Amino acid sequence: MASPGKKAFPLRIDPALWDELQRLAARDLRSVNAEIEFLLRESLARRGVRIKQAVPGGGEDGGQDAGD
Repeated sequence: MASPGKKAFPLRIDPALWDELQRLAARDLRSVNAEIEFLLRESLARRGVRIKQAVPGGGEDGGQDAGD
């Protein structure tokens, strides 16, 4: 079950990539889901994309969710 306030979606992924994500997640003491989210945020930050902080109670501060 998805965490409250988080978007859930199915992901098709290469088994070899999944194995590496599991290895990294275990090393970092994270779930695979948390590891994927961490890597996505890290990648966006390298591209100069800033992520808005979540507001308590769900949603994001001051913006519409373009993906819904």
